[in-house]
Formats: sequence, C-alpha cells, structure tokens
Amino acid sequence: MKLWSETFRDGGLMPADHAFAEIDPASRVRLAGNRNPHLAWDEVPNGTESLVLFCIDPDAPQDASLVNVEGQVLPLAAPRGDFYHWSLLDVPPAMRSIAAGEFSSGITPRGKAAATGNGLRQGLNDYTGWFAGDAAMAGDYYGYDGPCPPWNDERIHHYIFRLYALDVPKLALPERFTGQQAHAALYGHILDEAQLVVAYSLNPELALTLKK
Repeated sequence: MKLWSETFRDGGLMPADHAFAEIDPASRVRLAGNRNPHLAWDEVPNGTESLVLFCIDPDAPQDASLVNVEGQVLPLAAPRGDFYHWSLLDVPPAMRSIAAGEFSSGITPRGKAAATGNGLRQGLNDYTGWFAGDAAMAGDYYGYDGPCPPWNDERIHHYIFRLYALDVPKLALPERFTGQQAHAALYGHILDEAQLVVAYSLNPELALTLKK
C-alpha cells in the first residue's frame, strides 16, 4: 500500500494546527488546533476486508516525574514507550482518504465521544490516562488528539501514522477499547501496511532545528 498526506511530508514537521498544543513564548505552551491531518492511500491489496489506522508516539517518556517541571530537563536517554494518539477501525476498503479536521478539530475537555457517525469505531487514546488526575480535563478521550510532547524534553518526538489492511471486516474488541488493545487484535489478520512519520517538539530550541 501507499500512504501520503497533504498536511505534512513523510519525515517532515507536523504543523501546529494539527497538534494538541503549540509553543507560546509567554506561557511556554498553549492549546492548538488539534485537527486530524489529511491522509490518503491506494494500492489496497485484494482480499482486504477493512483498514485500521493508528497514530503512535514511540518517544513518550515512561516516567512523568520530570515532565514539564520548571528548572528540570527531561533527558534524551530517559526511558521511552508508545503513546497512542489515535486508533480508527472498520475503515471500508473502498474508502481512500480522510480529510483534515474530519474527525477532530479543536480541543474537547474531557474528551470527544466515541461515535463517528459513519459506522467507524475509534478507540480511547492515551490522553485518557494522562488526564485522569486532572479534575478539569479527566474523561474518556476517543479518536484523534494530536501531539503535546513535554516542553522540557531533549528528544524530538516522532508520530507514526500506520495503516493496516486486514482480512476481517471487524476486529473482536469490546465497545470501550484502547489503542493498545486494538493493536494486539491485529495479530494474524494483516495483509499489508504502510506508514508515514512526522516530527514535533514544544522545546523552543529543538523546534528551531526542525524548521531549518
């Protein structure tokens, strides 16, 4: 399969309008447009019964104790793991694109609803756990919520948009599922896959290097 985007180039920089937060010189960060990017694909293999899309940040820190702490730096070598920003399931094989902002536009405190209105399913993203202790933001975060890497992180974060062609029309998952659960359910059903990688940072010094 081939996967591409009109929002960013593979290996390029995610525009701030498609992130959860952007740099603010006065307050370090502010909420951003949070619009899902445009994505399109073709060369879907014969026998495909459905498509599944993920957006994953593999550079997410596993220890939050230094995240966004004034006077502290989150080291480049700090342990990292996956943070799921989006899981979109049951995409019909005839569907070949997603418009920018089609599934997310703006920040929804306490999270967007699960329903898409077109029969597709969206999983809980990892902001559900991240905001669990925040009284103003806690809730179930379904669908796409974009990049918000720590502003004190020495590492540039990368966001992998990965599309899978499956041999089943629907994955066996409960009504409320996470991106990790959806990813695990793919086992034994993958016919093909394609991906794009885009970078983003809220560290002003790193953001300057990305723009060069």
